[in-house]
Amino acid sequence: MSSRRKVLKTLSALPFVGGILGPGMLTANTVEEAIVKPIARDFFKELGLRTFINAAGTYTSMTGSLMRKEVTDAINYGATEYVNLDELHDKVGDRIAQLLECEYATVSSGAFGAMTIGLAGVMCGMDTEKVAQLPDTTGLKDEVIVQEAHDIGYTHALINTGAKLVQVKSAKDLERAINKNTAMLWFLNANTDLGEIDREGFVALGRKHGIPTFIDCAADVPPVENLFKFTKMGFDLVAFSGGKGIRGPQSAGLLLGKRKYIEAARLHTPPRGTTIARGMKVNKEEVLGMLAALEVYLAKDHKKEWELWENQIKLISDSALTVKGVETEIHVPPHANHVPSLRIKWDESVVKITKDEMRKRLRDGHPSIETVGGKEEVGITTWMMEPGQERTVAQRVKEVLSNA
Repeated sequence: MSSRRKVLKTLSALPFVGGILGPGMLTANTVEEAIVKPIARDFFKELGLRTFINAAGTYTSMTGSLMRKEVTDAINYGATEYVNLDELHDKVGDRIAQLLECEYATVSSGAFGAMTIGLAGVMCGMDTEKVAQLPDTTGLKDEVIVQEAHDIGYTHALINTGAKLVQVKSAKDLERAINKNTAMLWFLNANTDLGEIDREGFVALGRKHGIPTFIDCAADVPPVENLFKFTKMGFDLVAFSGGKGIRGPQSAGLLLGKRKYIEAARLHTPPRGTTIARGMKVNKEEVLGMLAALEVYLAKDHKKEWELWENQIKLISDSALTVKGVETEIHVPPHANHVPSLRIKWDESVVKITKDEMRKRLRDGHPSIETVGGKEEVGITTWMMEPGQERTVAQRVKEVLSNA
């Protein structure tokens, strides 16, 4: 007999006095409810934190994305047993490589961590003395060539190794910059349209000079094809965030590409201790969670999901347009955050509220709603919303604009 049935049988045998149980002063229903449905702690409420509807996107400051049940189940499973960390990384790396049809893979500490260990692997190879030497680059190739338009703040992940960045504008500049100290060529997919050298040309230059190429695709899923596209294009290393479109653990990522570089990159990660990436630990729970998230993402109906996003965005757009003086634009960013998105604009002499104040009222209202944008527009996406929340957002957007 189950413990629940035993307790209920005991309760049923107790004498009732005025509708309550004598010794415990509890109703039978109350006790059964406590057994069947343990009270869950509301940690955010305990801590005095407001949750919100995410109409902004997969921003780290907003804790990225929400994991699917299959992912949290994998994480919970991982917490129940001990396993050798290196062996786990080996097996999961092979499984991910099979799924994504590439030579090898590893779960990293985000795309940022993938960039650091990927470059470190290129610089040091399998030489453990060199591994322990970083960030001292004495005697190592330590220059990374990047296009000027691609040198954004996240390139700090590269200089964490001790490497130096060399900016170029054109293919001719790049070839002139190559020397005996050139370790790698690095490309930012989000800024593809801003550089003079396209992806194919970048790969060709790397091959011509025998220098490995790395492309950062942190926020560039969807489309799902990107998970296969760049390794097949010829990039030696590719990085993705795990906690954005794939909806894995927020602190996880993927490093895909050539086995020799990824195996070398792993020498910089835990359980090894005297390395620059010791603090970039990915625990067993995150490794399993990332694998589960990838499996779920690959199996989903991407066309159906896209249609859902389009309908959600149109609903919010139509609601905003009912307010006189408001204009909207539905668009899809070409590379990073490639999902149906909405820009809301208005003449502030007609709708008397600034864009900043609009965002503040949505954030401070009930429920709280986070959006993005600058002084010219309020930006909204729906891909990180739970189904149905788009109706709440549509209503609140119309309400705030109408009241202004």
